[in-house]
Amino acid sequence: MSLPLSLALYRAATTVLEPFAPLLLSRRAQAGKEDRARLHERLGRPRIPRPPMGPSGRLVWLHGASVGESLSILPLVERLRAERPDVAVLVSSGTVTSADLLARRLPAGAVHQFLPVDTPGGARRFLDHWRPDLAVFVESELWPNLLLTAKARGVRLALVSAKLSDKSYAGWRARPFAAFELFSGFDLILAQDGRAAERLSSLGGTVAGEADLKFGAAPLPVDAAALASLRVRLSDRPLLLAASTHPGEDERVLAAWRALPAHSDDDRPRLVIVPRHPERGPAIADMALAAGATTCLRSREPDDSAEVIVADTLGELGLWYRLADLALVAGSLVEGIGGHNPLEPARLDCPIVSGPHVENWLTAYADLRDADGVTFADASVLGARLAELLARPEVLKRQAANARAFVARRDAEARAGLDRILALLDAEARA
Repeated sequence: MSLPLSLALYRAATTVLEPFAPLLLSRRAQAGKEDRARLHERLGRPRIPRPPMGPSGRLVWLHGASVGESLSILPLVERLRAERPDVAVLVSSGTVTSADLLARRLPAGAVHQFLPVDTPGGARRFLDHWRPDLAVFVESELWPNLLLTAKARGVRLALVSAKLSDKSYAGWRARPFAAFELFSGFDLILAQDGRAAERLSSLGGTVAGEADLKFGAAPLPVDAAALASLRVRLSDRPLLLAASTHPGEDERVLAAWRALPAHSDDDRPRLVIVPRHPERGPAIADMALAAGATTCLRSREPDDSAEVIVADTLGELGLWYRLADLALVAGSLVEGIGGHNPLEPARLDCPIVSGPHVENWLTAYADLRDADGVTFADASVLGARLAELLARPEVLKRQAANARAFVARRDAEARAGLDRILALLDAEARA
């Protein structure tokens, strides 16, 4: 059957542009947006073999675009490795940061690859090599050449934790035949919420239920020895955490921290800033020094007396959420980021405050607000709101308990969604 015109044009355009992909990727690597040593993966030319096949010979491919989506896949990866040890697991993502984190977090037996650029040739080479039996895509990362080629080869397709932004939904509505071709091709769609379910259904998808895979994850890991050590060494004052900050936020956090009431610098809460991109650590330390604060970098063993610690290390949010008396979940004080994951501190009984810009987590934040599990503050009132919260530990304790109870309930729902995905794998095996 012929493709809808917009998909046929997309395929033709990506065919014409494919010879230029190496140059584009090389330029992105120069800008730090690609791993130069692994550009062959982005061209659909893997250099590692398909994982050793167990008795079933099957492989499940899971894809998440960036850090949040990739990490939401981990509970499914862990269950696959535990319950289906004869099934090989491939996880793909599209960013250098997600690859670094997955390298730390993927269980033994799971393989990571960068997703190939969506050209017809790249899709064919990728699928020729890995030969997946089931492909699971998270949220709205839809690449037509990969999807259509996989479907034509009989790969079962699942779209989970699915959502569509206003812009993406409008784009698909303007191309209804292309939308139907793609969304109707999924064997299983689990929407992130009711609004997403309505949108996906209107585009031709058959939505089997709701499951947000941002829920269902285990608490963030922690190095027990580091936690025990820092609990003692940093116990002289309350700890305020700014988690996953972006440019434009650090200076606002420092100003709010400086505005906190204190009789002296010795009784001001200690501030820990965790930049979303660790390479920004030295620049943030310079800001703190310019603000008159004693400062140290986590990558250089922290000075116990420092007022501001810049945690320029990967994979330690679980440590700081366990130590913090209050956490600002950043990416929310400036426009254009969309906020970061509030579920991670909630699982660890860490009280949460957020800025107003949480477009990527609207539903989760709205539900946490309804459960009295989060406080919001924009930059203009951030200092006052932090001071108010830190002065009322009983309020912080109540909100943290409310947030943890809400997340525990939603985590259970997400685990039920994982059961549906595993059932699809079993159905594929019986086919």
